[in-house]
Amino acid sequence: MIEVKPGITLKDSEFDISFSRSSGPGGQNVNKVNSKVTLKWFVGGSEIPEDVKRRFVEAYSNSINQRGEYVMQCDIHRDQARNLSEAKRRLVDMILKVWSAPKPRKSTKPSKGAIEARLTEKRIRAQQKQLRKKVEDSE
Repeated sequence: MIEVKPGITLKDSEFDISFSRSSGPGGQNVNKVNSKVTLKWFVGGSEIPEDVKRRFVEAYSNSINQRGEYVMQCDIHRDQARNLSEAKRRLVDMILKVWSAPKPRKSTKPSKGAIEARLTEKRIRAQQKQLRKKVEDSE
């Protein structure tokens, strides 16, 4: 079981964990040790609140497959146990990131002083440009 918050846990039955060989260079061990972890978590079957599930799916939809499983791979360490704990830690961090709802944006408008300052600046710029024009003789 993984504790997300006090009283909120993810059960081991919610996960499908598999191991495989890591890719890339690694010397003698890379071809014989299954240290890469693939963690699949069924988001819909979890006991976390529905609004958190919805925000999780919205935020990480590119990593959720057709069956509604979030798929994560971890192969940064050289042994299975550390990769598994790292994958679980990453998942908890991702859940905590979407746990609280985002603050709604308050619509604002510029203050009267800001509007006046902008218009004054426009008038000054326009006047400077008018003064740059050639003066024609009126005879």
